[in-house]
Amino acid sequence: MVFIHLHNLRFFSFHGVHEEEKILGNDYEANISVGFEPSTNIIRHLDETLDYTAIFQLVKQRMDIPTPLLETIAMEIAEEIQLKYPQVQKISIAVKKSYPPINNFKGAVGVSFEWNK
Repeated sequence: MVFIHLHNLRFFSFHGVHEEEKILGNDYEANISVGFEPSTNIIRHLDETLDYTAIFQLVKQRMDIPTPLLETIAMEIAEEIQLKYPQVQKISIAVKKSYPPINNFKGAVGVSFEWNK
């Protein structure tokens, strides 16, 4: 199996359940891994693999849509990748919110989602 990884993708978005998150926004980070069985022994051309530029654009477009829950974002990104690339057999997504609205909290929060065909 071949895996395409997109690491430390950073976005500024307006996700969250609290009103101030919807107004002020927050920094987010996404990590994506997408696995597939290649149709050839050695991949030599872009049409034999997954285009990580297209995957990034898909993630970027989804991160621009304000959404209350990080779980929804991760699961919908996985769904969109599945639709665009039916040969995909495994998807792992982690989405992290850098500054959650929690009093006296230092750190980040996040969710991860894994899909297997």
